[in-house]
Amino acid sequence: MSFKKFIEPLRDSLESKGFNEPLPFQKQILSKIKGGASMFCIAPKGSGKTTSIVLSVIQKLKGEAFEDAPRALIFVENKQAALDLELEFNAYLRGTDLRVYCAYDEKNIDHQRDEIYDGIDVVIATPKRLNKIFYLNGINLNELQMFVVEDAEFLFRNHNFAEVTRTPESIDRCQYLVFAEKFDSRFERWQESFMFNAQLVKLKK
Repeated sequence: MSFKKFIEPLRDSLESKGFNEPLPFQKQILSKIKGGASMFCIAPKGSGKTTSIVLSVIQKLKGEAFEDAPRALIFVENKQAALDLELEFNAYLRGTDLRVYCAYDEKNIDHQRDEIYDGIDVVIATPKRLNKIFYLNGINLNELQMFVVEDAEFLFRNHNFAEVTRTPESIDRCQYLVFAEKFDSRFERWQESFMFNAQLVKLKK
């Protein structure tokens, strides 16, 4: 997939940054993600995984805010990872009106619940905080279109895997995307529960 097939605001942002064509791994996955496939995207650092998340989410949501419930949920390890990913989104949001929000443990949960209730398109969240907000009826996942995990190695520390595994129980149809440096055998549980037909895509050497 070339950048020419993205919506105009994304094409403009990419051009302004001097990005003329996708990196090799992005060429493997971007068209598949655009087509709606659920995937395990496995590649080393520096292969463009994070930018692929940002571009794919903005493209899927057509760069347009819509009603109040989030349509994309991205799990990250901690506050710093959430803020870093938010910055990456902000670099590509020019010309769109998408609303991106970070939910992490160090912030007042009542404030987070109220801010999400006011209307958000993309939620970047740590697993424990997302689940706490959900159980307080502070987030509506009924409109979710994309469920993403960035740098998924963190899932296997501090019970994060169990926390994230709970969330799909409250979701109907959704596209699932997991980005990691290696495929962990524990992901096979997800293949047997909510990622039935997910593709495993590794960087071609």
